[in-house]
Amino acid sequence: MYRDTLSLLGPALPVVSFLGRLPTAMCQLGSLLLVAETSGSLATAGLAGGALAAGQTVAGPVIGRLADRHGQRGVVLAASLANAVAVAVLVAAALAHAATGWLMLAGALAGATVPQIGPLARTRAVALARRSGGRDERTVGAILSFEGTLDEVSFVLGPALVGLAAALAHPAAALLTAALLLAVCGSAFALHPTAEATAPDPDRVTRTDAAERARLPRSAYALRGAMVLQGAMFGASQAGITALTEELGAPAQAGLVYAAMGVMSAAVGLSLAALPARIGLTTRWRAATVALVVLSVPLLFVGSLGALYAVVVVLGAAYAPHLITVFGLTERTVPAARLSESMAFLTSGIVAGQALALAVSGRLAENHGAPAAFAVAVGAAVACAALSWWVRVAPAIPVRELRPAGAERSG
Repeated sequence: MYRDTLSLLGPALPVVSFLGRLPTAMCQLGSLLLVAETSGSLATAGLAGGALAAGQTVAGPVIGRLADRHGQRGVVLAASLANAVAVAVLVAAALAHAATGWLMLAGALAGATVPQIGPLARTRAVALARRSGGRDERTVGAILSFEGTLDEVSFVLGPALVGLAAALAHPAAALLTAALLLAVCGSAFALHPTAEATAPDPDRVTRTDAAERARLPRSAYALRGAMVLQGAMFGASQAGITALTEELGAPAQAGLVYAAMGVMSAAVGLSLAALPARIGLTTRWRAATVALVVLSVPLLFVGSLGALYAVVVVLGAAYAPHLITVFGLTERTVPAARLSESMAFLTSGIVAGQALALAVSGRLAENHGAPAAFAVAVGAAVACAALSWWVRVAPAIPVRELRPAGAERSG
């Protein structure tokens, strides 16, 4: 199945899309470390990092909507170059010991210009699959699993690269590397010939298309809420892991524990393509949320480093199935004219949920210990499960018919 996926996408597109989305995973932690080191204040670093997350949360869907209406090429190219400049400005402001307000403004601009390569890569890959004439839903499922795995790997590798750069040189080196990747690989993703697969067709801009663009099923909002809750699990887990490793006298293990969870999640994500088609997406969603609840509860009782590794790694097995299934449900329920916007909303929801939960659970962990932070993760999992069983998600639109004309697939 993945052989067909790679044949469809070509050899170059997965590489440039992965390297283009890697800076997003680097900038959040990189900005925190950089501002903390240059200002000497964790509070200032938190404000700058929060501004970056807020900018990405608010502007991400806007970039997705622009890509829906005007095509990916120009939108992604402009955003990639602007984001590279914004990240460089943030580095310069931090090194110049700028005031907190200016650091927050630079962080917000760096977040607002994130080119959303992850969500747009999903949209482009699905468009290529639909345009190729294939109606096999397993092909689309394999594509979403593949893209989800690229995301998981990027969010494991990104912070690791930041930590390595900070240890060997300076956090600024990590952010400047991210800016370079944005300028080069973001531009390469934008200019790749497959961008034509999502270009709007002027001949189809009709009154019906306009109505379709405005219509969004109610289930789409529930799916966005599920991603906010998933992000909350990430944030609360991160706070709890950090707090517990500090209590155990091994703070350096926090990043390794989180990375181990990401590796397990990525491995399970790749295996989802092997699930039989008779197991529907709604069933998968509900099963994944039940797994999130069952596998997160042991976090409340972890008391040793070995147990923490075991519980967190097992929990990671439920993350990718939930994320990939929600992306799949969204692809099947939203209008084609709003697919990029909807994918960007999901990613922004993860960022927003993670930032909010990290702030809340971090304070809880400081005052009441790691179990308090883990309780937030469990609560988010329970809410997510309730949402999946309460909401009825059904395809609201027929399988998309994308125009057969356009650019040739190439690597």
